[in-house]
Amino acid sequence: MTAEFNATVDTCAGELELRVSSSTDIGTVRAVNEDSVYARPPVFLVADGMGGHSYGDRASQSLVEAFSEHFTENEPTHPVEVLKAIDDANMRVQQLITEADGPGAVAGTTLSGIALVEVAPNEDAAVAPHWMIFNVGDSRVYGWNGRDVVQITVDHSAVQELVSLGVITAEEALVHPDRNVITRAVGSDAEIETDLWLMPVQGHQVFVICSDGLTKELDDRLISDTIRTHMHESAPLHSLSERLVRLAVELGGRDNVSVVTLESNALGREGVETPAAE
Repeated sequence: MTAEFNATVDTCAGELELRVSSSTDIGTVRAVNEDSVYARPPVFLVADGMGGHSYGDRASQSLVEAFSEHFTENEPTHPVEVLKAIDDANMRVQQLITEADGPGAVAGTTLSGIALVEVAPNEDAAVAPHWMIFNVGDSRVYGWNGRDVVQITVDHSAVQELVSLGVITAEEALVHPDRNVITRAVGSDAEIETDLWLMPVQGHQVFVICSDGLTKELDDRLISDTIRTHMHESAPLHSLSERLVRLAVELGGRDNVSVVTLESNALGREGVETPAAE
């Protein structure tokens, strides 16, 4: 299933043109799609639910519902509001466990996404539009700067900890027996620890948000090559999300796979694209 739309958002630095697409597929193995996506300015995210007896899909859907109620569509928000939405989502997922019929119920979800915020990055700077990138779990956000594709988020997983320590390589992590073990999830604790990044909104930018159903089947090189080739072909953005999801399914589709693509052009006050910083 694929959805796409274009939007123009008025920011404190001028107009921002957005092209957004989302695609999701149940894969070839799972009986239920436990992924949920949300892609309406100012927030774009992927949530990969976990938990038996339908709790996985309900967990990711509860997260999306929380985010949908916290923001005014097509208006920049503030980092504090994003954190409030994350806290609200965490409480809603925990409530699923509280209301469960039987003992031992488990519910949780990953969360990776981007929000358009207006904030001063430090006390000496003026308020300006930024991308606030947030992550809990092993879904990911990638960025394309016109030349290279960069993984912005860092997985909260057992194998990522081993990779960071130099115990195993990234290639070995793909087949490690603990490759599906995550170390953080929305709903797993009363207090949630979220990784955050701020990036200035400038020029032409492209982001790809995905569940681990993509990264289980495509390594970073194939993801990078696919994004780079697509952008150099100047193909429609919606076909990039479709292309990545289709590749994951063709290469095995062992999990649900979801991708949100976001392309932005910052237009200054005069409606002319502002250059990206070198």
